[in-house]
Amino acid sequence: MVVTARSLGLNGISGYEVSVECFLSGGLPAFDIVGLPDTAVKEARERVRAAVKNCGAKYPVSRITVNLAPAGRRKEGTVYDLPILLGILAAAEEIPALPADAAFVGELSLTGGLRPINGVLPMAMAAQRAGIHQLYVPAENAAEATLARGVTVYAVETVEQLVAHLRGKAPLSPAPVWEPEPGDQDGGPDFADVMGQENAKRALEIAAAGGHNILLIGSPGSGKSMLARRLPSILPDMTKEESLQTTEIYSVAGLTEARHPLVIRRPFRSPHHTASAVSLTGGGAMPRPGEISLAHNGVLFLDELPEFDKSAMESLRQPLEDGVVTITRASGSLTLPSRFMLVCAMNPCRCGWYGHPDRRCTCTEKQVESYMRRISGPMLDRIDLHIEVPSVDYEAMRRKDTPESSGDIQKRVNAARAVQQLRYAGTEVSCNAYMTPPMIGKYCALDERCESIMRSAFDRLGLTGRSHDRILRVARTIADLDGAEAIGPEHLAEAIQYRSSSMLK
Repeated sequence: MVVTARSLGLNGISGYEVSVECFLSGGLPAFDIVGLPDTAVKEARERVRAAVKNCGAKYPVSRITVNLAPAGRRKEGTVYDLPILLGILAAAEEIPALPADAAFVGELSLTGGLRPINGVLPMAMAAQRAGIHQLYVPAENAAEATLARGVTVYAVETVEQLVAHLRGKAPLSPAPVWEPEPGDQDGGPDFADVMGQENAKRALEIAAAGGHNILLIGSPGSGKSMLARRLPSILPDMTKEESLQTTEIYSVAGLTEARHPLVIRRPFRSPHHTASAVSLTGGGAMPRPGEISLAHNGVLFLDELPEFDKSAMESLRQPLEDGVVTITRASGSLTLPSRFMLVCAMNPCRCGWYGHPDRRCTCTEKQVESYMRRISGPMLDRIDLHIEVPSVDYEAMRRKDTPESSGDIQKRVNAARAVQQLRYAGTEVSCNAYMTPPMIGKYCALDERCESIMRSAFDRLGLTGRSHDRILRVARTIADLDGAEAIGPEHLAEAIQYRSSSMLK
């Protein structure tokens, strides 16, 4: 007898339906799993055997063959433990036929309990698309699964509990749909903690308003990391679509929380400077999201930028332009989202004190030049704002008045983003940083005075076509913050100033 249990699998961060076909036949007792299973899937044989015996059911003494279809796609992980067990019990007529509109996922313990798995949200969304109406998941994954509306989710703690439900003896109640609670977005570092650095805070406000990349350059202790870590507090709140996109990535990576499964605060990822190119972009035998995908819809902060491996830094160039990263391996290729704000921080030299007023720098000009050349021109060209962060003086540290809070700055950022959302309604562009060339020509038109300023800066600074367009995007954002219809000379001049750092010459 052949019994089919519906289940789900993962391909990158996308879910797809898997049919678990179980066949019991005569012959010597054996248990074979086919359909390109990896080691974790093959080991389900032992977990299923122990779980069946420990939950009070009768384990069939026969030849068991399990096929995971589509058989040409590699299966991995422990997600198929539960459907394999149920398929075997149904084939042995230990339980009634499984519902045709139900799918099952979960890892088994030897005692018959269900352990949580990764990637439940994308699998639940795939179930919705496949017309599955009931989804049975481990209890710890239930809240996350309910984020995919349109599917009734059942939280299962033990196999014994599920068997009783399928037999009609003790029906399970559907899991309640999880909703964020008031205050879930509160907390985090605030700009009110930052004394001085008004120019840097202004640049970060512009970056947040337009989604621009930014580089902070300054001596040790000037506040670069402190400023960068407060950037998420002034970014616009995530939309429901953005939250679901980011949560799917975090779910696959195993970073969601059982009590708060939805990512509602913009991610802030800060990998160590020893991170490899693969850890940044993602990869592995079965590719998994890297840091740039985990920073999707949020911030990727690279502190001590020149200390990063050159290949790791250069691997960011294409994702910064395209908003996606394509990982190619022998097993196939996978495209992952990577639309993030890049925030970098660095010292002006190896010792960190080049250009400091007290002249304590011990580096030669050649050493300073060598240190700065660790960052390639193409990489710098993709960063919109280059900001010098000077050391804070004593008077600023002892100032009695409280600096502007993140909430006040965020109000201006939200107002500018609202203008951009209205401007780009009906397109895939969400903010000024992602304007296409035709949009730049339409929304960043310059009058004669601005043309003269732009022409002079282009020749004086040796700008490229890319940096020219990025200056116009930043100028458009500054104009939006001012509530101006057109880009004025003051907006353009400020945008150019952020591309003319003396330390990068």
